[in-house]
Amino acid sequence: MIIDFLDLEKTLNLQFTNKNLLKTAFTHRSYLNECRDQNIESNERLEFLGDSVLQFLTSKLLYAKYQNQPEGILTSYRAAIVNTTSLAQEALRLNLGKYLLMSKGEEATGGRTRPYIMANTFEALLGTMFLEFNSLTSGLDICEKFLYKELFYKIESIVKDKKYRDPKSYLQEITQEKFSVTPLYKVLNEEGPDHNKVFTVGVFLDTKQLSQGQGSSKQKAEERAAQKAVVELTSK
Repeated sequence: MIIDFLDLEKTLNLQFTNKNLLKTAFTHRSYLNECRDQNIESNERLEFLGDSVLQFLTSKLLYAKYQNQPEGILTSYRAAIVNTTSLAQEALRLNLGKYLLMSKGEEATGGRTRPYIMANTFEALLGTMFLEFNSLTSGLDICEKFLYKELFYKIESIVKDKKYRDPKSYLQEITQEKFSVTPLYKVLNEEGPDHNKVFTVGVFLDTKQLSQGQGSSKQKAEERAAQKAVVELTSK
């Protein structure tokens, strides 16, 4: 399948010469099930690389910007910037879902806008940038410029509005204050092999579901569900 990345390259103001690598960045693992005869791979390895680049560049910025803050606070800042909800928001704004290769079933169930998939795609794209431009100039420099424009712009508001607090603890504070109820987390679904499971967890107030989140562990899924619930409750 041929994908036209021209719009994306215009948006990013970058031109990729290795289109196969860029295509890999947008290949969801579900697509491989429908193309078993093709020699292709999913974006998971690029996501792994992009996550490392993201963690490093975010840490570098925070270390320089908040020189009086201890390691623990900086870690909280970083977590708020690079969490699934945050990355998914930017991926959706950039319309990255438009370019994804995925199974028909995944697409039919909203895969092109699913936060977990969007965040992973954002990281895979970052990994692709690092590899693509590392031979011409500093791949880290290109990635850093991209992040300053497309992600780091919201750091100050995250700090100012204290959005960096642990999402589960913060959600409990909100629900106790507003409803005098403690949130309850339930596993709604788990899929995939034991070494690569994806958990879907819902967070509830009594019987009412506030939100749900996905992750490679129950803890990550709970945190992502809490993040979404916090956004929902504080935006009203």
